[in-house]
Amino acid sequence: MTSEPTGPETGPHHLPRRRGVIARLRANFLTGLVVVAPVGLTLWLIWTVTGWIDGWVLPFVPAAYQPDRLIKDVFGEDTAINVRGVGVVVFLIFTVFVGWIAKGLIGRSLIAWGESLVDRMPIVRSIYNGVKQVAETVFSQTEAKFDKACLIQYPRPGVWGVGFVSTPAKGEVLAKLPADEVLTVFLPTTPNPTSGFLLYVPREDVIFLDMSVEDAAKLIISAGLVYPSPPRPPEPPAPPK
Repeated sequence: MTSEPTGPETGPHHLPRRRGVIARLRANFLTGLVVVAPVGLTLWLIWTVTGWIDGWVLPFVPAAYQPDRLIKDVFGEDTAINVRGVGVVVFLIFTVFVGWIAKGLIGRSLIAWGESLVDRMPIVRSIYNGVKQVAETVFSQTEAKFDKACLIQYPRPGVWGVGFVSTPAKGEVLAKLPADEVLTVFLPTTPNPTSGFLLYVPREDVIFLDMSVEDAAKLIISAGLVYPSPPRPPEPPAPPK
């Protein structure tokens, strides 16, 4: 019997070397994707939201003051420049102006009069009140926010979930519960932490975490893949000279 040649093209070491190159290319691609994807998605989201706001705001701007019209008046009719973002600036200025008016006596009176009209419209009233509550919750300038990240047993004893403590239970909820001290805990879902469960948990069943609320949110969004870095130990004091 004659043995088959094992040269550089047909030898047994040729296939593993080719697999090694493919594996390295794949690893480099995934590493690059981790870097490029967040940047690209962030830029795409900003670009898309900016265009959406422009498309909603610019139709209210008079034709003589449209950005495209002003650019052509200055640089000529053949000039075409993408001025995306002007609508965002107009929207910000308009919103600041409305907020300034709303803080005054006249503005508060107008808002109260407008809300009294809305309260007389059954369907519109429900939509307006719901949107107003969401807006007041999201854009509230008060200090109401999640206090600490915690661990609670859910959905059964022995299984733990990461949650956020908001406030102690109050009012009728606290009065109806047998425990003396009850905490309001929001248990978010993965990977969308904006949905979840509102739970009332006895204080003794809550384990507080040292990690910040932001680090706990990253842990939930990444489905446990991104753990917060451990706190850096304090540096020892310098020896006296």
